[in-house]
Order: sequence, then C-alpha cells, then structure tokens
Amino acid sequence: MEPAPFRSDIADGPADGQAWWRTTSDGVRIRIGLYNREAPKGTVFLFPGRTEYIEKYGRAANHLAAQGYATLAIDWRGQGLADRLLPDTMTGHVHHFSDYQLDVTEMVALAAEMDLPKPWHLLAHSMGGCIGLRALYLGLPVNSAVFSGPMWGVRISEILRPVAWSLSWGSRYVGMGHLYAPSTYGAPYVLNEPFETNKLTHDRDMYQYMIDQTLACPELGLGGPSLRWLHEALKETRDLARLPSPDLPCLNMTGTEEDIVCVPRIRGRMARWPGSRMVWVDGAKHEVLMEDEATQTDLFGQIGAFYDEHARPMRTANLEARAASAAPAR
Repeated sequence: MEPAPFRSDIADGPADGQAWWRTTSDGVRIRIGLYNREAPKGTVFLFPGRTEYIEKYGRAANHLAAQGYATLAIDWRGQGLADRLLPDTMTGHVHHFSDYQLDVTEMVALAAEMDLPKPWHLLAHSMGGCIGLRALYLGLPVNSAVFSGPMWGVRISEILRPVAWSLSWGSRYVGMGHLYAPSTYGAPYVLNEPFETNKLTHDRDMYQYMIDQTLACPELGLGGPSLRWLHEALKETRDLARLPSPDLPCLNMTGTEEDIVCVPRIRGRMARWPGSRMVWVDGAKHEVLMEDEATQTDLFGQIGAFYDEHARPMRTANLEARAASAAPAR
C-alpha cells in the first residue's frame, strides 16, 4: 500500500493515525485513513460529508476508540486530498453519484487486505449518509449503521425546487455543469461564515477546530458544489426515497436545529425503517457529533452501545435481491 500524507498535528486523534492512497477502478486516486488499528471490538467505516476529510474526524476517532472501535475514514473523490475533478479545484463536483460507490469499494478492499477488526459498522454523516444508504442496498458488509444529519434529501424551498431541477439538469447539456450552484462560491464555508451565524455547530471550540485545520492545510478546503453535483444529488436522493429500508439495524441522530439537509426526508425514512431508532438532539445544528464535549460524549456513548448491541453477524436476508434492484442508473 502506498502511504499518503496524514496531518496528525491538526487531527487531534489517536496517536497511530495514518493514511494510504488507493486508485479506484475508473482511475481516481482517493485517500483512506485509519485510527486505532488494534481496537478490541471492531471497526467503524466513517463516511464523511461533502467538503470533509479524514483529519476532521480525529476527535470523533478518539471517542470511538474510547468505545473500543477503530475508525476507517475516507476522502471522497473531489475533496480532501483525493483527486479533484475540475480545473477549479475548489468546486465540489462528481460526474455520477454512483461513482462514490467505487470509492466505497476501495475502502472495503483496504479493510479486508488489512484484516481490520470485525465486526464492521457504518457511521455516515450528511452526504456520507446518502452514499452510505446506497452502499447498504449494495451489500456493504457491516452489522449496523449510524447516521448523523443524513443527506437523504437536499434542503431547498418548495418554490425553488423546480428551478433547481431544471437549472441543474439543463446545465449538463449546455456545457455549464462545472459552474457553481446558485448562491455558492469557491471558498471554504468555515473561513467565510462567522461563528455566530454558522449552521454547523453551537460549540465555538469545534468551529475553531475546523477553521484551524483549513488554515493549516489549505489543500483540504473546498467551496460550493457544482451544478452537476446538485443534479446528481437531487436525482440520487429522489431515487433512494422510493426504495424500502434496508434489513439492517439503524440509529439516526439529527439536530432539532438542522438547517442543511431535508428533515422531512429523514422523518419519512425513519418512520418506515423497522426496528430503527431516531434520536433528536435537542438544540444541535447539522454537526451533531461536533457540538460541545458533553454532547459528544453522550452521543458517542450511545453509538458505542448500539454497535455493541449488534456485534453478532449481520443480517443478510434478501440482500442480494435488494442490491440488484437498488443499483443506481447512470
């Protein structure tokens, strides 16, 4: 395996953190990182959100290590230190949302090659929640799944939703899919949005943690999404919403002040996920796992207990049939 850069100085995570390069089947170089390799209880596949990167979850990895778990995290294509997909490297872009599943394939392959501790579990945030839900349908080998503020719908006002669909769809056919989606631009959110008005966290220390990381390593930063990304996200979340819920234990944690992803889609999915648990985190914003330390300790304690509860072999009933029916169209 080819070692990749890893900024332990800004991650503030377990001391053994490291990263590797992997090349996907379509030739994109991504980065995968690991914390707490010798964990006694198993491994958490951590699927970050849009704009995020491995080091941002260093403190989360500390909490998971305290619960007895290793953390395997990823820089999705187009962000972090993975290959950027446009000449304007600040644009969050993807050609097809199904391409992210090629990144997942490499993540699973690396975990298998390294014989990481089992059982494996999923922890997916925001856009990672969209990618993670699709991965579950396609047979991601995990015993259980935890989602935080999952992007199961893109938050757009009902008045503007038809405009977003038509604009993002049309951009593909007139060579403008690379342009930024309306009201977004090519600069990292945390470097431009004051703490007082940010939509991520109430905790000033955690917000400063994100700012300091981006200042220390500017190449980790990312701006707004492209029109192509927006179209692909709208299409993927719509298609996922039409599918039955996976046959897998699920815990969802979403803040009562969520203002980035579509809350009605979260409510709808969880209402029809048998045996699932919904935790509304009172007063939390989008980054529920990056609120104050007491909230983090409580939520990661619940996550660890949930993983412990589902340490037995994963349920695989009807998995193959669902994977066949849930394969995303390009």
